[in-house]
Amino acid sequence: MTMADDRQERIRNRAHQIWQEEGQPAGHHERHWHQAAADIDREDAGKPPAAKKAPAASKAKAAPKEEKTAVKASKPTTSKPKKAAK
Repeated sequence: MTMADDRQERIRNRAHQIWQEEGQPAGHHERHWHQAAADIDREDAGKPPAAKKAPAASKAKAAPKEEKTAVKASKPTTSKPKKAAK
């Protein structure tokens, strides 16, 4: 098996995996193939696939919001005394 054959097989397997993960939609084979080829190229370059990278970034953004909510909720509330009507 040549290197080109091995790459084609890896792309084919990855495209099939993408297709399954998306619920096996019809008519998206070209997009799946191009996405798979890009994933394989990144893998060969030693970089993680983009699809696996995105969820980690969204989790990192969610944490500060939770902290702000917790801090905001723990602040004591004070009210100013109302002035009597003359």
